Order: sequence, then structure tokens, then C-alpha cells
Amino acid sequence: MKKIAFFTSILTFFLLASCSDAYKFTLNVPKKTTLNEEITITLKEENDKALDNVQFYVNGKEIDATGNSITINTNDFGVGKHQVSSLAFYPGKTKKINNSFEVFPSEKYQAYSYEIINTYPHDTKAYTQGLEYHNGFLYETTGRRGQSTLRKVELETGKVLQKIDLDNEYFGEGMTILNNKIYWLTWEANKGFVYNLETFEREKEFSYNQSKQGWGLTNNGKELIKSDGSHQIWFLNPETQKELRYIQAYNYKQKIPKLNELEYYQGKIYANYYLKPLISIIDAKTGAVEGIANLSGLVEEMEKTQKLVKDDEVLNGIAFDKETGRLFVTGKNWGKLFEIKLIKE
Repeated sequence: MKKIAFFTSILTFFLLASCSDAYKFTLNVPKKTTLNEEITITLKEENDKALDNVQFYVNGKEIDATGNSITINTNDFGVGKHQVSSLAFYPGKTKKINNSFEVFPSEKYQAYSYEIINTYPHDTKAYTQGLEYHNGFLYETTGRRGQSTLRKVELETGKVLQKIDLDNEYFGEGMTILNNKIYWLTWEANKGFVYNLETFEREKEFSYNQSKQGWGLTNNGKELIKSDGSHQIWFLNPETQKELRYIQAYNYKQKIPKLNELEYYQGKIYANYYLKPLISIIDAKTGAVEGIANLSGLVEEMEKTQKLVKDDEVLNGIAFDKETGRLFVTGKNWGKLFEIKLIKE
């Protein structure tokens, strides 16, 4: 019995010694914060053991560290959920510790109503997915397999001046015009197409990489801007069509999913909500939702003369005349296209 007690004591000693030599880490991160706030992220070793080196990463990008902590300004990352990781180097070993923080806009969005300035005819067979005003004409893409088209339209009359059909296997989605090229997305096929602006001749195709699907498309003059049905908005290189980065659309309470047709104007991204008569006005740098326009009255206006199919023939289509600031909106199979003016409430 004495021998057993002796060996038990020795084993307990080594176990305690082993535990005391173990490194235990906690990555301390504020779970929620607001835009423009500075936050400090600290790697703590629970027993205050010395470390050889510590490296920090936010969304996979290394951030210069001072000792065991970093201080960052949330405005550099924008709103949304951001992943944080730390690499701890200590004698003979390395350990990675993960965490995250979520950034919200610091202010509530501005609510907008609208005024109808003009009403124009629109093809009731145009299941609108993309809409853009360019050099005096509307360019529009329509959806549904076997019915998807790219068209050039005369604003005042709604007359289709030029049109091509998409291959029947594809469901057409959003489009945009940049550098005399038309970029057109498809929905679930993980594929987009590039066309000559003048001839509508297809010049190339491209695949999506990180973004999930093809929904809306616009551009800021230098990059393509793409929605994929989530709350993320992607920025693409127009030459290679590769995703460069993304922002996350958040209002002061939550993320905004199912962003659909997009339009970029004066540093803001205007985005349709799928199945809702709303347009978000999103800061293109941070993702913060700065305004929401309620256009439910346009649905009521349409239903005076046309019965709309619920949860199908919905508001979709935003186009700015960049020179005058005129704003045009329509919907899927709507018989009217509206020029409206947004009014702060």
C-alpha cells in the first residue's frame, strides 16, 4: 500500500507540473460595436506565461501588433461580422486562436417616401432583372429560363430597339454597362457573359468565384459591383471578373439579406429587397444602410390597372440618369416604368 501511495503521489506531482506548463489562450474581442469606434483585441495567456511572438489577422489580413494586442478602427473594415485570428508563438510550438466581432451603423437609417415625376410605358412581358440608363436609352435584362433577354429600350415609348435572347438553359439576372461592354449575370449557373454594347455580340463568359449566385449588377466606373442573394455585395475586376473584396449590408439592428437589383450613384449603392417594395441606400465603402425608401405605393398604383402576381411580379429595377439625377424604377412584368423623386420623411 505504501508503494501504491508513493507512486500515486509521484504521478500527481508530474500531472500538476504538466498542467502548470500548459499554455492556455483567450482571444478577447468585443462581440458587438459600432462604426467609427476603436476596439482593442488582446491575446491573453491565462497563466501570464511569456510568448515569443504574436500575430493578428482580421478577415485573413495581418494587422501590425504591439505586444499581445492590437487596436483598430472599425471604419477600416465596415459594418458586418469580421473574423479575427491570432497566432501565438511560444517555446517549440504555435497555436491559432479564433474569434469574431460584429459592427453596426452608429445611426438609424433615413426613411424616404417618393413623388412620381413621370410615368412611361413598360413591356408587361419583361420580367425585369437588370435596368440601366445609358446615353439616352434604357438597357434591360429579363429573367426566367427560355424567356431571358437583353434589350435596348426607348424611354418615352417603351419600344424595344434591339434585343437578343439568352440560351434557354440560363436564367438571366442583373446587368451593367462599363467601358462599352455589357456584363450580364445568370442566376444559379455560376456564369456571367460579356457583350459588345453596340452589336450585342457575346464576347466572353466568366465564372463566379467566391460569390454564391448571380443577382444584381452595377459598377462604380472602375469595378463591377455584384449581389449574390445574401447580405454581401462583391466588387469585381472588370477585366478578369474576379471578386476583389466585399462589403456587408447592415442597418442599425441587423444584416440585410436577399439584396437584388443594384444601382450605383454618387458613392451609394441602391438595392432592391427581393419580394419587398423597398430600396436600401447603402454606403459603398462601409456597407452601412443609410436610407430606406418605401415604394409600396407604387405597387398599389400598378394594381389600379394591372393585377400583379403576389411574390412574383414585384418591384425590381433601378436606373439613374447620371447626368441629371433622374431616378427610374419598375417591376417584373409591370406595364409602367416610373420616374420618381425620393423625399426624406
